[in-house]
Amino acid sequence: MLELIMNYIVWDPNPSVIPGWSRPPWYSILFAAGFVISQQFMVHFFKKEGQNPELVDKLTIYMVLATIIGARLGHVLFYEPAKYLSNPIEILKVWEGGLASHGAAFAILFALWLYAKRTPGQSYLWVVDRIVIVTAMTGALIRFGNLMNSEIGGKDTGTDYGIVYAWDTEELLSTLKVPVESIDPYKPDDRASEQVDNGIVPVNIDLKINKGQYELEDLQNTLTRDIKYALTQFASSQEYLAEPVESPLDMAIKDKGDHYLVTVRTFGRTKHPTQIYESISYFVISLVLFSIWNKYKERLPEGILLGLFLISVFGMRFIWEFFKVSQVDFEDSMAFNMGQLLSIPLVIAGIILVGRALKSGLKPEKI
Repeated sequence: MLELIMNYIVWDPNPSVIPGWSRPPWYSILFAAGFVISQQFMVHFFKKEGQNPELVDKLTIYMVLATIIGARLGHVLFYEPAKYLSNPIEILKVWEGGLASHGAAFAILFALWLYAKRTPGQSYLWVVDRIVIVTAMTGALIRFGNLMNSEIGGKDTGTDYGIVYAWDTEELLSTLKVPVESIDPYKPDDRASEQVDNGIVPVNIDLKINKGQYELEDLQNTLTRDIKYALTQFASSQEYLAEPVESPLDMAIKDKGDHYLVTVRTFGRTKHPTQIYESISYFVISLVLFSIWNKYKERLPEGILLGLFLISVFGMRFIWEFFKVSQVDFEDSMAFNMGQLLSIPLVIAGIILVGRALKSGLKPEKI
């Protein structure tokens, strides 16, 4: 699953919690865990500030619906409107992917306005100031889920430092017309001399193949043709690997008695692990916001935590987007991608909120 020797990682975790099953995926588990943990934090906030903790259940419903609906509609409207508006039923297929955090952010802000409007004793900004603490933490878990899915990865690092995403290649090789029992991509420890500083690094792939009716020579001929094709002719292979197209496949086969062990010696492209960058930054932001709340609680001027959240989260999002691969084709011709353009107004709104809150200052302590 994970090989770390010296300077780069070969990453190929199974997106599913239970290997061999398509469900439940790590992403869904981490997504749900974010809401469960957030709910417990909100109960803590409510109790500490004299609010009715039973209202958290009501608040959670607003949050869950806003996050899922907003994230889905955000992706539809901001990234692929033509595709989905021409076939609206596709919008409902959330399980196929396509969620946008900016859409979730706008929807959550609106949903919390509805919640506060229907909940006496809690102002809109008071509620949002507490929600953003757990939202940042949930964002960290969701980005870790993206890492487990090997999705929303980064651009080439151009050096031998980074992460080689191998799961797509593993899935591709699992479709070979031979009885493949297991596939294990890893960073070899015997090819250091082949490591160069342009982001192309050695990767080995071990395939355990049941003998079945295959003779060694027949198997070698079949695999030489099919594996070479798989490693060079598919978009995912071209994105994550650097198998030389013209040179013969570097492959060795060993007879292990009841099976063959096939070792393919190829090359991978080191990528920026942008999911890790984002996950760590959001987690740190959550800790900072929690620390501020924990120190001042009800003395905080309303809007201060929301403002800090918008500045830090979407400011970091703006930065990390420079390291990401474009999510849709039209972004390739843009100076700033859609994620960055949508982050700018949110950062500006955060600056306004912080400035307004600082003018008000801390509320006096209750005696």
